[in-house]
Amino acid sequence: MDEDEFENELDAPEPRKKGKGKFIKIVLGLVLIGAGSGGAYAYLNPSVIPGHKEGKEENFPQYVLKGEEDPYAPPVEAGEEAGSEDIEGDGGSKYRTAYYVFKDDFTSNLKNSVGLIQVSIAASTHRDGRVLMWLKKHELACRSGVLGVLADTPEEEVLTIEGKEHLQKRLTDAINKVLTDAEGFGGVDDVYFRSLLIQ
Repeated sequence: MDEDEFENELDAPEPRKKGKGKFIKIVLGLVLIGAGSGGAYAYLNPSVIPGHKEGKEENFPQYVLKGEEDPYAPPVEAGEEAGSEDIEGDGGSKYRTAYYVFKDDFTSNLKNSVGLIQVSIAASTHRDGRVLMWLKKHELACRSGVLGVLADTPEEEVLTIEGKEHLQKRLTDAINKVLTDAEGFGGVDDVYFRSLLIQ
């Protein structure tokens, strides 16, 4: 081997090892997938972000356990006994249930029918008293939402138990939509009929 050939061999780049480049690409890919997964998890479950609990979540009504004091309990209405405590049962839900009774009945035509429906309803929540305050504050808008659902209800639906249960669910959704639009959060768990009359 002469001098020129020897110098050319020294200047020639070393052949790359195929395995090393592939390994780096795999590791880089796994890092990117992990970062993307972590970001998606944090987006879908923001409570993992430090300091999140002090942020927006606290602005929403929280569940109240049976026996716990509700920091947002509405003031006692005239005629109600102040200081009387509820006695909670040991079974059932672990959360206390509070009710809001709509003052007046709802009367509406039924869908594609000459029949009328008249209902008296109450809404329940397992969350703190802010939901009850919002129901009172937005009762007019809630009434409009309820009347819209009643007017869109076929007569045959309210003649069966399953139909009445479906109507209760639709009324719950309508009231929660009003509260969400107005306050950013619903919080009503169920709507109950206090009376129901079809004419």
